[in-house]
Amino acid sequence: QVQLVESGGGLVQPGGSLRLSCAASGVIFSINDMGWYRQAPGKERELVALVTSGGSTNYADSVKGRFTISRDNAKSTVYLQMNSLKPEDTASYYCNAHVVIITPRYSYLEVWGQGTLVTVSS
Repeated sequence: QVQLVESGGGLVQPGGSLRLSCAASGVIFSINDMGWYRQAPGKERELVALVTSGGSTNYADSVKGRFTISRDNAKSTVYLQMNSLKPEDTASYYCNAHVVIITPRYSYLEVWGQGTLVTVSS
C-alpha cells in the first residue's frame, strides 16, 4: 500500500513563509509526477505546482514567483516552499503522486495525501 504523508501546514501572517513536505512510503518501483493541489472552502481543488521525475516544474499563475516546488528522489519526498503568503492562499493543501508499483503486479497509481491546512491571517 502506498501512502503520502504531509506536514508543515499551520497559521502564518500575511507576507510570511511556510514549507510543506510530503513523503511517499510503501513498496514503490518509481515515482513520476509529484504535485501540490489546494482546496479552499466552497471552491474546487486546483493545481498549485507540479514537478516531474526529471525536475521540470509547472506553477499556477497565482503562485508564480512566490512558491517553489522541489523533490528529493532518494527520500521519495516533495516540498513546497511558500513565500510572501497572502490570505487568498488559505486552503487545505494536498500532495499528489503518480507512482509505479510491481507488487503484487505492475500497476500505475495516482495517490493523494490526507491534506494539511494552511491559514494566512493576521
